Amino acid sequence: MLDIKLLREDPEGIERRLKARNPGIDISEIIALDRRRLELIREVEDLKAERNRGSQEVGRLKKEGKDASSLLKSLSEIAERIDAYEAELKEIEPRIDDLLARLPNLPHPSVPVGKKEEKVVIRSFGEKPDLDFPVKHHLEIGEEKGILDFRRAAAIAGARFPMYVGLGAMLEMALIQFMFTYHVKNGYTPVLPPFLANAESFYVSSQLPKFADDIYHCEKDDLYLNPTAESLLANLHRGEILTADELPKYYVAYTPCFRREAGTYGEEERGLIRVHQFNKVELFKYTTPESSYRELDALVEEAEGVLKALGIHYRVVLLPTQDLAQQSSKTIDIEVYLPGQNRYYEVSSCSNCEEFQARRGKVRYRPGPKEKPRYVHTLNGSGVATSRLMAAILENNQLPDGRIRIPEILQDSVGAEYL
Repeated sequence: MLDIKLLREDPEGIERRLKARNPGIDISEIIALDRRRLELIREVEDLKAERNRGSQEVGRLKKEGKDASSLLKSLSEIAERIDAYEAELKEIEPRIDDLLARLPNLPHPSVPVGKKEEKVVIRSFGEKPDLDFPVKHHLEIGEEKGILDFRRAAAIAGARFPMYVGLGAMLEMALIQFMFTYHVKNGYTPVLPPFLANAESFYVSSQLPKFADDIYHCEKDDLYLNPTAESLLANLHRGEILTADELPKYYVAYTPCFRREAGTYGEEERGLIRVHQFNKVELFKYTTPESSYRELDALVEEAEGVLKALGIHYRVVLLPTQDLAQQSSKTIDIEVYLPGQNRYYEVSSCSNCEEFQARRGKVRYRPGPKEKPRYVHTLNGSGVATSRLMAAILENNQLPDGRIRIPEILQDSVGAEYL
């Protein structure tokens, strides 16, 4: 959530920066309501001061045996005005909070202004596979090898739910274990969080209130299914004041993730590209404001390390303003190439949310023993999501004889060299 003080101090400048993300953003209602709120607060404070003075005067008049009826009537009118103003405040303040909660984060100055397709390629690793034989889509490979069964998954849960079978299940579990252990060895604290969370948790992470339709809601218990472990890890220190020497904090979590993914996406609806349930290893950092962008660069490199170890070609891209998630100030994606579709897909999205989530969750740190607490910065990144990574492994490791080579680092866990 943005600090309302920023909007008060420079409404035109803030709106201009927000319009770089979404040209339709208009903060005029928030500004008008906030001005009215400040007016009401001043009126209430002035009236309460006047009431206090009048009450003292009533006491003096009664002590002297004089008539105070006129003053008492005036004080009664003042009380009515206070009640009316406070009632208006109770209506205005939730509206301001709701409008603020729906505004996105301010983009970092280094983020290019532009539309989704205008992302900037920063670097790449390896070369695109040059396959001189008919290339198969990972769905075709999965069905031929008997390692993916979308038909039976659909009978169990519905369309766009995956099911891994045999060596496919072994490979999926090997990926999860490898990535989780890889990041723990790099200094991350392992976490296995609940897969459900309450509304407050999703408000802190920024899925609520704006994206309520995108996540699964268990109405009877008023709990939401986890769309990404970022939503859970953003709440680990909710309401806490950390000390400077506790930062940075690094966490890695494994969770299945659940997303409605409403709408139609053409080719992306086939196979593992855009499913309602997938597995992910998530990285999360709590840092000081001064170090957060260095930590973002490190976060990207740590996610890249997974793909390098698997020997998969990828590229690193900087997202433009109109492709940022609501909570992000800057996002760098890692995309793998799928020869079966001749295109790149994101497998890791690394973001610096600055103090946006910390402000919602009241997560602060004290720079020094007697210093005023400041909001931490939060960062998140996939380390990485297995569904698209599985697709990349299947499509990039095809051999002319139809076998699929399993990355060497996973072979012992899978118990095979080839699928």
